[in-house]
Amino acid sequence: MTEHDQITAPEDAPRRLKELGESIATNALERVGRGVARFHERTPLPSDLLESDDAFLVVFDAPGARQKDVQVRFVDNEVRVAIDRFRDFHEGYEMRFPGRGLSLDGAVALPEGVAVDPEGATATVTRSGTLEVVVPKRGGGE
Repeated sequence: MTEHDQITAPEDAPRRLKELGESIATNALERVGRGVARFHERTPLPSDLLESDDAFLVVFDAPGARQKDVQVRFVDNEVRVAIDRFRDFHEGYEMRFPGRGLSLDGAVALPEGVAVDPEGATATVTRSGTLEVVVPKRGGGE
């Protein structure tokens, strides 16, 4: 090769460079999305604990959960929740950023010294995206 020879790019170089850039961006978004989803899955569900004369009400954030996706247990004076949600398929769309965690959990400890009836507990997923767990007190809170 002499100093007067030129190196020329193939005709499809701009298209190939664009495809490479899109591939890198897509890969980066997917990795960031998976990282965000893992963070959500490792972070306990936000919750509130409320008390009345005859029961405790534990409210967990559970957007996208359906009743059949929820497991509630009472262990060591705690209300423990596990939610396995699923992504809906949207025809004609491709997942670009999978940022929502699908396996979520949380736990709330009830106050010590209050007798409760875990067998009488109920759990309901609301239309507003919360999970409400009612744990009755034994003897009506007496």
